Amino acid sequence: MRILGTTQFDQCVLNMALINICNQDSYVGQEMRKCYSTWLEETDEPTQSLWSRPYQFMIYVPHPDQQYEEMTLEAGLTRGYNIEVKPVQDRSSLPYRIPPGGHFVVVLKQTGLDAGFQLAATGIFIRSLAALSLDIIVDMQQSEYQPIVVQHPIIRDYPSDWQQKLKSFMQQEIRSEDLPDLVGYVDRAMNPDYRSPSWQEVSLAARGFAGV
Repeated sequence: MRILGTTQFDQCVLNMALINICNQDSYVGQEMRKCYSTWLEETDEPTQSLWSRPYQFMIYVPHPDQQYEEMTLEAGLTRGYNIEVKPVQDRSSLPYRIPPGGHFVVVLKQTGLDAGFQLAATGIFIRSLAALSLDIIVDMQQSEYQPIVVQHPIIRDYPSDWQQKLKSFMQQEIRSEDLPDLVGYVDRAMNPDYRSPSWQEVSLAARGFAGV
């Protein structure tokens, strides 16, 4: 299996996944709301925001020629059907020390056409920055990883100091509240004028993509 992110298709899947995770009106956002509603019913804690507790996002990167019966691969990826979300019950069980405001991400890549999926990367979703910080597995046996950051493809003007702020956040030197609030531009729940792009649009944009 080739390393995750080495093809334009992989880049598009990661971009499309980030787009859907950021948008609370997407299929992924709806699934999060279900988890949130269940949590509110089961807890006596005061009502908090949807993003007040950590989540785990599972992103599946299918084979580019994989076919499905009910819809095209592109349609499923556009809608975010390749993403699963669930609450993190125990932070200590995670391989990362995730700062408050960050969320755990697991990326699985299909090993071949009609084949199963294999762990390809783990990382953190930083909602305020609308970004994924991933450690791509290069060699599991040698514990060799390649760190990358996937930026939201719709946000063209990231602040000049966003990388330093991301580093400070990951090292828990600053809080998530201190990060630039970029996600508001690409979350339809916060920006009603936002329109989520199609797979075709993301694919065209990936030709000049430099985030992976």
